[in-house]
Amino acid sequence: MSDPTTPLAIPDFRRFWLARFASVIATNGVVVIIGYQLYDVARAEYAMSISDAAFQLGLLGLAQFIPILLLTPIAGVVADRFDRRNVAGFSMCIDLCIALGLGTVTALDIRSLPVLFGFAALHGAVRVFQGPALSAIAPNIVPAALIPRAIALNSIAWQAGAVIGPASFGFLFGSSHALPYWTSTVLLLIAATSLLSIRSLPPPPPEARRAHPFQQIKGGFQFVWNDRFLLGCITLDLFAVIFGGATALFPVFARDVLHVGPEGLGQMRAAPAVGAAIVALTLSFRPLEHNVGVKMLLAVVVYGAATIAFAFSRHFPTSLGFLVILGAADMVSVFIRTSLIQLNTPDDMRGRVSATSGLAISASNELGEMQSGVAAALLGATGAVVFGGGAAIFVTVLWSKLFPEIRRARTFAPQYRHRDTAP
Repeated sequence: MSDPTTPLAIPDFRRFWLARFASVIATNGVVVIIGYQLYDVARAEYAMSISDAAFQLGLLGLAQFIPILLLTPIAGVVADRFDRRNVAGFSMCIDLCIALGLGTVTALDIRSLPVLFGFAALHGAVRVFQGPALSAIAPNIVPAALIPRAIALNSIAWQAGAVIGPASFGFLFGSSHALPYWTSTVLLLIAATSLLSIRSLPPPPPEARRAHPFQQIKGGFQFVWNDRFLLGCITLDLFAVIFGGATALFPVFARDVLHVGPEGLGQMRAAPAVGAAIVALTLSFRPLEHNVGVKMLLAVVVYGAATIAFAFSRHFPTSLGFLVILGAADMVSVFIRTSLIQLNTPDDMRGRVSATSGLAISASNELGEMQSGVAAALLGATGAVVFGGGAAIFVTVLWSKLFPEIRRARTFAPQYRHRDTAP
């Protein structure tokens, strides 16, 4: 029997892809609706000003980040010690319960900031365990040569879900405020069922279970810290997106700047994913192979420039166009960074390294929301987004000097030298 030439020829990968696609639709859609609900409640029921309500969006990001910060090291160890299918599937089931709870309080019109903050924190905690386990599954079910294509196809699932989730949930919310949460419940059930139907994965090495969990946590961070190449890739995304993320302020632009309401907000959240999905589809057939480090740096610069352009636009279709460009540039960066991290990490460390990378991504997203909320309170929504885009460009230039290993990366060939890993 000939070896597969595409990950889609592998049945387990198709099940994995479906699980990822359905869960991304559910989680991305819920995040958008929670943000809009919180901002709307702050403005309508607490009579807050635009700047004060925008600050609440920053606090929402902080509420989601705190459990991520506390639990991510544990999640990485769990992903390396136990069956990754069960870890991710169980977290999806918990997320399903959270969606049910949100739907119930929305249907009963229990609208308050503490309730929304509480559910957002729970949602953040669940995502901690789902992310590292899912990221580490793909290399276990596809050959190493197909990993870049698998990452591109995973990105299509992510970005397509990120288009469909926010856009469709915005319209569902306009029809019935609880309907997005009921929809999320069904999608998460499909995702968990599909994921748990994958064949058993290779068991972790015996030493992984014998090692003390705290030693494993320490080993994961040490591995990343001692490899300047991985450290540079992970921290570039961390700091660029902390400053460059504009998504936290989308509710402000949708409600009070562009005046397009929740339906427009859904389109705004979907627009970057449209650009990213187009790029991901292209890369699944024609993956990047040469000068990957320089291309990643250039992509982050384009991301920052598109962020600045979006801040100044007052024409909704033009704003969506800039967001499409932003998403396309981000996808190039994500594809290259994820491929480099996966291929430069031994399998017995993938859970912990994925958790560290996931912590950086979550920190960049949630702390970026906090930064955006604070900056908007001081500079206004437009000023905050302009500042963020400029800072993302500055960070990229600085990182190209601090971590020349990134510039020198020509291909995805493994470059790590730490083959003797900590327990």
